[in-house]
Amino acid sequence: MTIEHSEQKIKNLLRIVAQQNASDLHLVVGRYPTIRLDGKLIPLSQENILSIEETKALSDVIMSEDNKKELMEKGQVDFSYNFDDKARFRVNVFFQKGNVSLAMRLVTGRIRNLEELNLPSMLYEFTKYTQGLLLVTGPVGHGKSTTSAALLDYINHNENKHIVTIEDPIEYLYEQDRCLINQREVGRDTHSFSEGLRAVFREDANVVLIGELRDLDTISTAMTAAETGHLIVATLHTNSAAQTIDRIVDVFPAHQQNQVRSQLASVLLGVVSQRLIPKVGGGRVPALEIMIKNSAIENLIRENKSYQIDSVIETSLKDGMVSLDKSLASLVQRGVITADDAFIYAENREYFQMLISKK
Repeated sequence: MTIEHSEQKIKNLLRIVAQQNASDLHLVVGRYPTIRLDGKLIPLSQENILSIEETKALSDVIMSEDNKKELMEKGQVDFSYNFDDKARFRVNVFFQKGNVSLAMRLVTGRIRNLEELNLPSMLYEFTKYTQGLLLVTGPVGHGKSTTSAALLDYINHNENKHIVTIEDPIEYLYEQDRCLINQREVGRDTHSFSEGLRAVFREDANVVLIGELRDLDTISTAMTAAETGHLIVATLHTNSAAQTIDRIVDVFPAHQQNQVRSQLASVLLGVVSQRLIPKVGGGRVPALEIMIKNSAIENLIRENKSYQIDSVIETSLKDGMVSLDKSLASLVQRGVITADDAFIYAENREYFQMLISKK
């Protein structure tokens, strides 16, 4: 397979992804090229089944020499790829059974606002803080980066601040408006999330986006930064506000956990946990759990009673909080999603069933 043929083939496949508005492209030996559309995997059966040589050739044409070196050394590599300056992809190339596989996630070029994303405008309230920690959580592929980008872009158009992002790889590219924006990619611009985060103390940053809270060092530094005059927006792979609190605390050694609870209770602004649910008629729509830190939540975190947070969320609708089950039930009652799809994501299925049974 010639380089020219490989380049044309990958471009054709990426064009299909963009035209179909798919979220991902998977290239695996012995399978048809496969896209993910509205959360479902769909093989492109009009294409040929991929061979060992073809899959390697397709990966080679989109990787730099540094990417190829890292793949050979570590068995996988993450990077971003610009397709004809029209679309941007987050790419993971990895070995499986000794063969190369690719997973490519389409990152929409234009940053959409909360209204376009069907998210409540009250989330913009978090952007008005000068310091603190906002966590955007949920499973992989459920829009955490997109929501975070919408919040940062709102700051970009409405405040005069210095924004620093630390990502692996960089996903959305911001067009600087009122803000000064520096985007740093782990592996290229900084060795790690924690090192990049420590550097913001010397970079006169006001707002910091952390692509992922991965380890103790990054979490600890993020909380310190949130205490010392920085607004920190970070993502985490957790499923609820209560689980998020426990995950952060549990990363630390037992003898530090009381101190960490106290620090987290002080700096946390809120947790937005989201799922993207298949929409009736096509597409996906977000369902949210929104926890806003108030005195009751703060006390529960300090006292190691995170299991009671769900109850506070349920009874604090007037404060802007909402449980995931209520969010799902509202979407079902408005005919936006089906009850069957919502049921898959419900936290308390009996309670959810009761909610959608109400007239």
